[in-house]
Amino acid sequence: MKIITVNTNGIRAAARKGFFEWLSVQNADFVCIQETKAQIDQLGDERFHPTGYHSFYEDAKKKGYSGVAIYSRHKPDEVIRGLGVELFDREGRYLEIRVNKLSVVSLYLPSGSSSEERQQIKFQFMDMFLPRLRDMAESGRDYIICGDWNIAHTKADIRNWRGNQKNSGFLPEERAWMDTLFHEMGFVDAFRELEQEEHQYTWWSNRGRAWDNNTGWRIDYQVLTPGLKGTVRQTGIYKQERFSDHAPFWVEYDYPL
Repeated sequence: MKIITVNTNGIRAAARKGFFEWLSVQNADFVCIQETKAQIDQLGDERFHPTGYHSFYEDAKKKGYSGVAIYSRHKPDEVIRGLGVELFDREGRYLEIRVNKLSVVSLYLPSGSSSEERQQIKFQFMDMFLPRLRDMAESGRDYIICGDWNIAHTKADIRNWRGNQKNSGFLPEERAWMDTLFHEMGFVDAFRELEQEEHQYTWWSNRGRAWDNNTGWRIDYQVLTPGLKGTVRQTGIYKQERFSDHAPFWVEYDYPL
């Protein structure tokens, strides 16, 4: 089973850069997209509904902002839109599909980098989401929560860790929240299930020469409920082409659907 997650920073912009041509030869079971930055009525072109997939979009109310999507080769038993919290649901941050015992989620956790107000909203989301994650872990279902979590967990997940300890995305409180997720609650960071080379990132700032110098952050994850530990067979970050300021991150699982 292969799952791809990518923040497209505008799905129409990514389409113009060749994203859907690349996707058509990936043979993924599920594709989770964040930051679509489009309303469903702006996505009438057939490429936004790829052949062989069931396509689901969860838009933000505000045009050109946020939004998540999932493409699934498997017809879902159920589609869950939002978290039931208006503050976050109007921003289009959560979409879940259920296929048999498996739940695949496309998540776009808020960024706090633009202002202190947005950082407080990010903390509110984290406070709200942690009990939901605990419920997922105890539900008896298998969850794969894909997306842009907007937090680099450890020093290994960010090139310039010394200079970013007071910046959103690498704050001590954010990293401690991830510690709770992975160390106390037993969730699994799929990427770290396998031995990885150093300096593997999924996002690069458009400022300076971050991409050229690989001054990146790993903030895009596939997070697994504890029962899926041991199922990761292969991982990859696709950097041969650039569709966005994020790179697509894919995982292959030993998981029969």
